[in-house]
Amino acid sequence: MFERVADWVTSQARFFGLPAWAGILIVSMGTAAASIAVTVVALARIPADYFVGPRAPNWARHRHPVVRWTWRVVRNVAGGLLVALGVILSLPGVPGQGLLTILLGLMLVQFPGKRRLEQRFVRWPPVFKGVNGLRARFGRPPLRLDDEPPPPG
Repeated sequence: MFERVADWVTSQARFFGLPAWAGILIVSMGTAAASIAVTVVALARIPADYFVGPRAPNWARHRHPVVRWTWRVVRNVAGGLLVALGVILSLPGVPGQGLLTILLGLMLVQFPGKRRLEQRFVRWPPVFKGVNGLRARFGRPPLRLDDEPPPPG
């Protein structure tokens, strides 16, 4: 599959008169930019208390069973893809927000012990600082954790 994608990128680059490496570079930069944009928007939009408590908020709880199961499948597939992409983006020399993309993917997939893993991951100082830095840029309150008191008011 990757060979077909590489062949397509190479053919498109040649069509526009660019060397193959330039086409690959453009596609790489485009996917990195898309990953960063999706990660930033998602992490800025989650509630500040998302990581507080033993369970994540569940918007589908009162929905029809077909909607719940469809949503569960879509979430798990998207989450798995984001975790895999985050691992790739974490490699040296690959541009992108690897750790934050992994966090976003973990928030989507469902497996036993997920909540504890999420909470442990977001407590890691580089991740916590990065997420709260993103949230501050969008005027969102910082994430709260279980061991923190709620904000006044």
